[in-house]
Amino acid sequence: MPLFDAAIIGAGIVGAAVAAELARRHPGWRLLVLEKESGPARHQTGRNSGVIHSGVYYTPGSLKAKLCREGLEQTYAYCRKMGIACEQRGKLLVATNAHDLERLDALEARAAENEVSAERLDAAGLKAHEPHVAGLGALRIPATGIVDYSGMTRALLAEVETAGGELRFGTALTALEPRGGAWQLRWSGGEATSGRVILCGGLQSDRLARMAGLENDLRILPFRGDYYTLPASRAGIVHHMIYPVPDPALPFLGVHLTPMIDGSITLGPNAVLSLAREGYGKAAVNLRDAREALGYPGLWRVLAHYPRAVAGELASALSKHRYLRLVQRYCPSLRLADLTRHHAGNRAQLMRRDGTLVDDFLILTAPGLTAVLNAPSPAATSALPIAAHICDQVE
Repeated sequence: MPLFDAAIIGAGIVGAAVAAELARRHPGWRLLVLEKESGPARHQTGRNSGVIHSGVYYTPGSLKAKLCREGLEQTYAYCRKMGIACEQRGKLLVATNAHDLERLDALEARAAENEVSAERLDAAGLKAHEPHVAGLGALRIPATGIVDYSGMTRALLAEVETAGGELRFGTALTALEPRGGAWQLRWSGGEATSGRVILCGGLQSDRLARMAGLENDLRILPFRGDYYTLPASRAGIVHHMIYPVPDPALPFLGVHLTPMIDGSITLGPNAVLSLAREGYGKAAVNLRDAREALGYPGLWRVLAHYPRAVAGELASALSKHRYLRLVQRYCPSLRLADLTRHHAGNRAQLMRRDGTLVDDFLILTAPGLTAVLNAPSPAATSALPIAAHICDQVE
């Protein structure tokens, strides 16, 4: 069987970044990247908002806060070096009521704790920056940007190939077990051994960890986010990314208005439980995924804990009018005819059996094995420092 020094499972942006970092640190290593899809970045990486996050939201001292702050700078530097499209546009967190203004105070304090530059705006200052946006005030985060994460993933994998690494697409891992101080990998029609294995499976991360023998009672629950696009005639309606003030009790940031790197503007996403981890239609159902999600006690506990939020997100998924009203709170000039359905994306949210959501990045290790178990947003922004963090552990 072929013997590799390291095998990376998953060719989203985190897996690609890990493989490229290993190739740079160890030019002589034989590297293998396995991806079950026919190409890279087919799920979370290629279906997100394309935002380079600043790290304003995250708990001070957490991996998310540290690696997002580092990732923002490294992402800009890498994209400029490689000629990948990116723009520093800035983000506005818009308060539309008195309750939002109180939360904005807390976010301003959090930004200072996380060493994120932020500018407080009153209603007039907000209008001066964005004439089509309405609100009582806003927090402006100048460093936030937009980027082509799929293009960045392809560039990272090209580095791996140039260094002699082997990329196998359309190759789903079916077995992974320790064997004689190494790991044996199997897939349909082939197998290999590797001294080290790094699991970067995103929506399948909990299953891959269990396949490798890392027993845990955690479960990935997929939340589908719907996106709409605006017509070309409205492409100049905003320059910044426009976000509502988020509920700190929830991991989702609300429906936002985002200029994309291709010149379009998207609205989204909402967050509705999906019964198919990798299915993106409103009626998509995978029997295994549905059975595991609906049979998991943590799901019912979290749904019961946030009944209003659950009902609101479901309503936005079922009604385009309701979805539009979420955006009209801060961009009242938009009309129903402006919204054209775009793609959807599924967020891999790790949950505990007691119904609590795993908030921070979570990486598990065993001899010769590293499993990225929880890497939701801002994992794309943080991919390069996540990769360095993992490679430090591998070494």
